Formats: sequence, structure tokens, C-alpha cells
Amino acid sequence: MTSHPIILVDTGLLVAFYDSADSLHQRVVAFFAGCTSRLLTTESCITEVMWLLASDWRVQNEFLSHLANRIYECEPLSYPDFARIAELNTQYADLPADFSDLSLVVISERLNVAAIATLDKDFDIYRRYRKQPFERVFYPA
Repeated sequence: MTSHPIILVDTGLLVAFYDSADSLHQRVVAFFAGCTSRLLTTESCITEVMWLLASDWRVQNEFLSHLANRIYECEPLSYPDFARIAELNTQYADLPADFSDLSLVVISERLNVAAIATLDKDFDIYRRYRKQPFERVFYPA
């Protein structure tokens, strides 16, 4: 695995990790087991994960426990981030982009983090600083 000091983590990868019935569960577990990077996400991704895992409060609590123990770090959005998300929302209106994805784009720009663990093909389209692609560090089969 390529080493990165920080990797952004999108909703889908987190759901696949916690949902043992997910077809990518074992691959995602192996990915995280071999990962030594700081794992960074956003509150909007956390909200999506909680919603998608809503059928089992025990699994939700396992996820929350991992957050509380800083296995994943949650980067808060700042007020200027919302203005940038609005710009991106306009730019990617034809996708359409969702708020969680755009929050990761903004955090990637603010913290200068190109590496992302995601199942979402839209991150092949999104550009950081309007021209730089993301470096995907996890690919579904």
C-alpha cells in the first residue's frame, strides 16, 4: 500500500467496513488493517454513515466508539468552506454533487490532502483547486 500521512475517507468505505453483509466488506477491512495513515472525514460523512447503518444501533455505536477513540478524525467545516462548497455545487451541478462529497473536496483543498479512500466514481471527476485530481487509494474490484 502506498503511504500517505493523511487519507480522506468517504461514506461508502466506512459503511462497507461496518456492514459485514456489504460485498466489499472484507476488502475494506483488509485496507484499513494495513493502513497507517491518519484517517480524516467530515461531519456530513459521519451523518450519512449513521443514517445508512440505522438498522443496527450496535453497529452505529461501534462506529461512534471508533470516532470517540480517534480511529477516524472529524474535520469541522469553517464558514469560508461553505462558500467554497456553494461554488463547487454550481460547478458540479450536472452530476449532481452531494454535500458530503463537496465537504471532502473542500477539506482536501484547505488541508492540501490529495489521497482519498472512496467507492464513489465522482471523485474521478472532482478536481481540487479546480484542476488537480484526487489520488484514489482504494479501488473497488
